[in-house]
Amino acid sequence: MLRTHTCGELNKSNVSQKVVLTAWVNSVRNHGGLIFVDLRDRYGLTQIKFDPKNNPQAAGLAEKLHNEWVIKVTGSVQERPTEMVNKKLATGEIEVIADELEILSEAKTLPFEINEDKVAEANEALRLKYRFIDLRRPKLQKMLETKDRFITYIRNYFHTREFVEVQTPILANSSPEGARDFLIPSRLYPGKFYALPQAPQQFKQLLMVGGVDKYFQIAPCFRDEDPRMDRHYGEFYQLDMEMSFVEQEDIFAIIEPLMKELTAEFSAKKISNLEADGRFRKISWKMAMETYGSDKPDLRFELAIKNISELVKDCDFVVFSEALKNNGVVHALKVDGGAKFTRREIDELTELAKKRGAKGLAYLTIKEGEINSPLAKFFSPEKLQEIVKACEAKDGDIIFFAADAWRTVCNVLGTIRTEVAVRLNLKDNNLAAWAWVVDFPMYDYSEIEDGRIDFAHNPFSMPQGGLQALQKQEPLDILAYQFDLVLNGFEVSSGAIRNHQAEIMYKAFEIAGYTQAEVDHKFGAMINAFSYGAPPHGGNAPGIDRILMVLNDWDSIRDIYAFPKDGQGRDLMTDSPSEVDVNQLDELSISLKLKK
Repeated sequence: MLRTHTCGELNKSNVSQKVVLTAWVNSVRNHGGLIFVDLRDRYGLTQIKFDPKNNPQAAGLAEKLHNEWVIKVTGSVQERPTEMVNKKLATGEIEVIADELEILSEAKTLPFEINEDKVAEANEALRLKYRFIDLRRPKLQKMLETKDRFITYIRNYFHTREFVEVQTPILANSSPEGARDFLIPSRLYPGKFYALPQAPQQFKQLLMVGGVDKYFQIAPCFRDEDPRMDRHYGEFYQLDMEMSFVEQEDIFAIIEPLMKELTAEFSAKKISNLEADGRFRKISWKMAMETYGSDKPDLRFELAIKNISELVKDCDFVVFSEALKNNGVVHALKVDGGAKFTRREIDELTELAKKRGAKGLAYLTIKEGEINSPLAKFFSPEKLQEIVKACEAKDGDIIFFAADAWRTVCNVLGTIRTEVAVRLNLKDNNLAAWAWVVDFPMYDYSEIEDGRIDFAHNPFSMPQGGLQALQKQEPLDILAYQFDLVLNGFEVSSGAIRNHQAEIMYKAFEIAGYTQAEVDHKFGAMINAFSYGAPPHGGNAPGIDRILMVLNDWDSIRDIYAFPKDGQGRDLMTDSPSEVDVNQLDELSISLKLKK
């Protein structure tokens, strides 16, 4: 080793010891001949003192040093004078008196300051282009170390519970799992393609058929989805797990203790919203949508939405009456203390509602015992009082109303609920509100093709009621054994009890518009495996990066990755995606047809 110690471990117990340190120059201070250098590595800072009286050659060479040069220093540890102790540093009670200095590498002037106080002055694009410099920041070093400990903790948890870690293929087949695939052309089989797995879904089910019984993996997943604050473009990692001979509650019983431990070990948050028995709260998908306007509700605050359709069904307000005539609904959101919102703030909330599909946003306020609302002319005072009572509103509150199709109303008031929570500072970052959202619909209308039925969630889930439900119920009424785990308004895991019977799988895909031949073509391995004795099984896949981000209130999921893509899916450091040589395309039997 070129060094005897790191820059974060020396203290008074090392006084008089001869040490060798190798690291980056964090700062240089010349005090009239005496030169002080703060030496930095991943472990911390150590102050180096160059004194011409001790070694004039080393001190002379030190005068040339600049920030980010890499140097090797040999010297003796000395206790600092009392008045010079730096209590902010772990090494603040000592300094190293330099005897020798060797410059290992010089550095050009940095394109931006890596000091945490100044790094915000550099835009993200510049920092991502020079990510190898940005990574020197202690904050990012800490994030990478935390992620390493996080994954290690998860591995130990599952190994002690008889799970086997198995690596599933990266080169796989294309599968309809809700996002676009990344396709890999085959050189050996021209015109054919592999796909990077959106998740190890089929493989982990095949492992259950293979008798592995308890599987987990820190699995890389690849999806060609638009990036956002909680979704890294292209690739992410999830804790993929699957168990045989289980029901939904068995999966919850494995995952809940882990999430409680991770919360305690990797955050300062206190878990809230638990049931009386200490378990995570369970909410049906329909209840979550109706009560909170979201299938990933933030439960750190209540702000429940109420269905008041029956209460206003005979009103003269045309927006409400027309919605109800067309099988729509009227929902109300009471906001404690919201009567203080200004007209401008209400207008801003109305514009937000319109962006989510609403025609407008009706409201009423209660101030000093009086109900004030543009709706007053359409309702009798008695009816307004009924509405206020139904919403459990009191003096100083505001009630927002939305009327339209059920899904639209849920989405609109869910968005308003989230926004008013921000404006009223209701999101307590000291809390971790975990909950399961269960009973997802098996099917929904396609987002791509009008009127077509498609899978609402995971296509490999077991429908509640099995084959009989698929044969006798309306598709949109069928529920699945599917569930999400949510944390503070983020969906951090999806899971299900799986379909393990070929007959049910054929019927489930038939309803979604797939022929038996198409199912055999896309999922032949699973169909074949199910005919050789498949155990009932299920599992889920918590997103490692997303959980870490939410537990630590980190601003962006991108910072959790050593070398992330930017908001447009580009790697600015390596300039990817990039064009490739035409010879490579020829070898793969590919010609390009670029859109103008």
